[in-house]
Amino acid sequence: MREFDYQRATDVAGAVALLGADPDTRFLGGGTNLVDLMKTGVERPGRLVDIRELPLDEIESTPSGGLGIGATVSNGDLAAHPEVRRRYPALAQAVLAGASGQLRNMATVGGNLLQRTRCGYFTDVTKACNKRVPGSGCPAIEGEHHNHAILGASDHCIAVHPSDMAVALTAFDAVVHFETEDGPGELPLSGFYLPVGDTPHRETALPPGALITHVTLPPAPVAVNSRYRKVRERASYAFAIGSLAAALDVRDGLVRDVRLALGAVASRPWRAAAAERVLAGAPADAETFAAAADAELAAARPLPHNGYKVDLMRNLVVAVLSELAEEAAR
Repeated sequence: MREFDYQRATDVAGAVALLGADPDTRFLGGGTNLVDLMKTGVERPGRLVDIRELPLDEIESTPSGGLGIGATVSNGDLAAHPEVRRRYPALAQAVLAGASGQLRNMATVGGNLLQRTRCGYFTDVTKACNKRVPGSGCPAIEGEHHNHAILGASDHCIAVHPSDMAVALTAFDAVVHFETEDGPGELPLSGFYLPVGDTPHRETALPPGALITHVTLPPAPVAVNSRYRKVRERASYAFAIGSLAAALDVRDGLVRDVRLALGAVASRPWRAAAAERVLAGAPADAETFAAAADAELAAARPLPHNGYKVDLMRNLVVAVLSELAEEAAR
């Protein structure tokens, strides 16, 4: 590991100033991803600015009836919060599905949003990787790609985003708020992650030197009847090979409102807009759910070893929406 300096921030403006003065600086929250990448040489910051003592660790109701979640709230506290569990249960389930209890107690909301891909070529500095070294190539395309993207990928990168939490936040139209030396700003999560295109090393639309301060969830009555389902290769702690955050409101047998986001299928959490359009006002039955899944997955471009994800995600959409429809009908 490269030798680095360490400094503890005491206020948001000071933290932002420290990062802006030195592009070789990184913010340190829980460190559950950053420190691992430092150990492997993927990340080599010259200085870490510890932000864990900043006043960004609250979860509060917003005037509009949504929730505000501070950037340094731990994943464990987020999943356990009674208002999250009551109003956005899929979000609590997504957080609990990610990592282990020890990691959730360290990892932060802001850090979770910014975690890097777990692609083996990215984390191995002896291998080529366009995300790590632009222009060096993407060996995963011809190599090991069984857990890689089937949607929104490119010839430059086929890695998937690893976050469970971000999938649920995407389904519920979360907004990311940040601070820069020029003042505050915000980005809807739908525009927070950049399409992979030919610049996979540019992962988010955050301005240089920005510090995430909090995330807001708008009021979403449909979210009360929501679920997060994660499929993984083993029952214990593991990254998803496919996941779904879904919320459904049914009245008189018809879909009145629906939210869907897919995980582990693209370089970013994938809002299933095509599927939502098919479902709007349609009968809440398995046939409609399958048609919606097919509409979304029509854009899938699987490689030889990850084509299974198309069937997996289709089955996942039908199963979870069917469960939610049954619950809504009770």
